[in-house]
Amino acid sequence: MTQGGSNRLLTPEEVADWLKVSEITVKNKYRTWGLKAQKVGRLLRFRERDIVAYLEDNYG
Repeated sequence: MTQGGSNRLLTPEEVADWLKVSEITVKNKYRTWGLKAQKVGRLLRFRERDIVAYLEDNYG
């Protein structure tokens, strides 16, 4: 595991559960929030370390 989280890919649903918002909110707001998304085919994924960094920068 790297500092600040792992390279594990999270689904929008997992990110939504973590942030306590809806999955639709994550899909609509991730760019506004500055979250980096990865496309796997047509699917949207987020690196766990990017979510951890976002939370630390904005709320920690």
